[in-house]
Amino acid sequence: MENIWALAIIPFLIFAFLFWRLTSGPLIKKYGKKVWDQWTTKLVYYQVVVYISTGATVLFLFVLKWINVVTF
Repeated sequence: MENIWALAIIPFLIFAFLFWRLTSGPLIKKYGKKVWDQWTTKLVYYQVVVYISTGATVLFLFVLKWINVVTF
């Protein structure tokens, strides 16, 4: 049970990195550097990164639980 945090943090970081790599470049190109440099734009973007990564991690953990890899 104590390894559940490591099992949750590692996928969260992986999902966050993948989402950031896939979406940051096209968004900067679409809206421009001037809009991207505003702190409100970055704040909203990184909030979305955290929300998406959290959801993907929870889904990942429940899939692992469903196939009986982990128990919690």
